[in-house]
Amino acid sequence: VVVMDGWQLVDKDPEKAIALFWGAINAGDRVDSALKDMAIVMKQQNRAEEAIEAIKSLRVRCSDQAQESLDNILLDLYKRCGRLDDQISLLKHKLQLIHQGHAFNGKRTKTARSQGRKFQVTLEQEATRLLGNLGWALMQKENYTEAEGAYRRALVIGPDNNKMCNLGICLMKQGRVLEAKDVLKQVRPAGVDGLRGADSHLKAYERAQEMLRDLEVKLVGRPGWAGAIADNLVDKKWL
Repeated sequence: VVVMDGWQLVDKDPEKAIALFWGAINAGDRVDSALKDMAIVMKQQNRAEEAIEAIKSLRVRCSDQAQESLDNILLDLYKRCGRLDDQISLLKHKLQLIHQGHAFNGKRTKTARSQGRKFQVTLEQEATRLLGNLGWALMQKENYTEAEGAYRRALVIGPDNNKMCNLGICLMKQGRVLEAKDVLKQVRPAGVDGLRGADSHLKAYERAQEMLRDLEVKLVGRPGWAGAIADNLVDKKWL
């Protein structure tokens, strides 16, 4: 009851909702749900660091089934706070759990939810998602060699335009321009993917153009090289 009362107050009085979630946790009332919900509301209230500490200190009171969801919330919070080392460590831990057969509570699939819609996620899909996130985090640390490895491992599992483009960027960052060109040529043309795909393509295209212009000056030193590659990336799907 306390947890439900907390959600009813989220929009009207989020701070009071957080207090109710705390009360539910202390009372042992649906602790799994209360902790996850409290952390989400804290994030919305720009209290992400506090949410991280709450999860780390209180997750021992939660069931084994709740731990994976708590890890996913932690990953989001680490990203929000710019805690890249913690994010990388947790991503590697979750990948190790998959390798050891301990992810998804030992099952091959799990039911996930996004924007109110339920869908099945396989271990392979989860692994490639985690590897993509690991590659991104490593790129932020400018660890392009290890990021390259993460993207290559993900692409062994299955093709993905976004990861191929990021792999190309990792290679360019290491000065391996010809290899990057070969990777980028494999990016498939976009299908009908709605606004999200269009937005993603626009950002990625601008990013690629900027990087290629820099490489034209630093690595090749002759005009036209970047434009020739950039032309190959027009209308490509990066997501």
